[in-house]
Amino acid sequence: MISLLPLKTLQNVEFRNLLTGRFFIVLAFRMLATLLGWWVYQLTKDPFSIGLIGLSEVIPAVSCALYAGHVIDMNEKKRLLLICNYVYVFLISLLMIPAFFDVELHFSGHEITYFIYGVIFFTGIARAFIGPIVPSMIPKIVEKVNLPSAITLNQATFLVSSVCGHAVGGFLIGFFGVKWTLLVIISLLLVASLFFWQLKQQFSEHKKDEIKVLESMREGIAYIFKTKEILGALCLDMFAVLFGGAVALIPVFATDILKSGAEGFGLLNAASDIGSMIIITTLSLIPLRKNQGKILLAVVAGFGLCIIGFGLSHYYWLSFMFLVLSGMLDGISVVIRGTIVQLKTPDHIRGRVLSVNSIFIMSSNEMGQFESGLAAKLLGVVRSVVFGGSITILIALLVGSTNPKLRKMQY
Repeated sequence: MISLLPLKTLQNVEFRNLLTGRFFIVLAFRMLATLLGWWVYQLTKDPFSIGLIGLSEVIPAVSCALYAGHVIDMNEKKRLLLICNYVYVFLISLLMIPAFFDVELHFSGHEITYFIYGVIFFTGIARAFIGPIVPSMIPKIVEKVNLPSAITLNQATFLVSSVCGHAVGGFLIGFFGVKWTLLVIISLLLVASLFFWQLKQQFSEHKKDEIKVLESMREGIAYIFKTKEILGALCLDMFAVLFGGAVALIPVFATDILKSGAEGFGLLNAASDIGSMIIITTLSLIPLRKNQGKILLAVVAGFGLCIIGFGLSHYYWLSFMFLVLSGMLDGISVVIRGTIVQLKTPDHIRGRVLSVNSIFIMSSNEMGQFESGLAAKLLGVVRSVVFGGSITILIALLVGSTNPKLRKMQY
């Protein structure tokens, strides 16, 4: 049965502005991730250097995440969102220095790489704040009955922009080079800020001296650990993506195994997001009605199988299809996990819970990028991907057998 709730939710002008701004900012972030993976690998020819990009960002992001949740819950959210947006503009602008003036300033490849790591370290701090802000604003903008639909639309927007960012980033790099792609990224961040300016202010429900920082942070962590459905979903996502993060090694596969060049790299890099976009668009019209916990466990195991298939493939379009299918399964996981977190979290603690959620997400994605680079160096590229997919399947079986509340979860 097709649901009409997405159409009703999109009639909310403020919600549309929030989603449109998020579309442009995620588009910029994905283009940047695509550019940095390609740029660093071309500078170093070392897959481990790609892993260090993720490590450079995840260390400050995770370190600041709990404090960021406290700040989000205690302060006005629109202002924080705009500050983070413009901090990103400034930091990405710094990358223009080695991109435009590497010859004049006599930068070596390794010096440019270290400069990139330094800039990404500071974007990690900004990311700790900007990641939870948008989802924490949604429940105040839409009615509770429309919240599951709004969460799905938010994820769909993220994935559409992610697909476009990966693909367009690859094409821009191939046709115009790194420097002009950076200019496009900065322009997109500025466009995003124009939509964020249209949002209404969202003030904190707390007085600033009402709760101490450490107490506030402990409250967020305690809520996660006592709510087993949230804890199980987050752990499943974190460890599965941590070990199944084959996407981080796509620059190596595109360059050395599939021989597809920059244009093929961009499309391959977008493949998993294409799959996610297809399935999330479907779920926005035909939502899951029951057995969401069991479905979550099944799709994570299927995701691991797809990663194994991708690692073993030596044909471009077969590799592309494995990644598309993995994205479809991951998209189902994203919708279920996001809905569980939002529905199970009260408003007064939402920023802190979503910040803990962002720790799990960042740990899985960025640490997964680092793990993939390290495993590729130790085991070889193909064997590291097959190993990661196998571990993902084992994690799904382990979580399913030890967390009955998640297994029986329905909403």
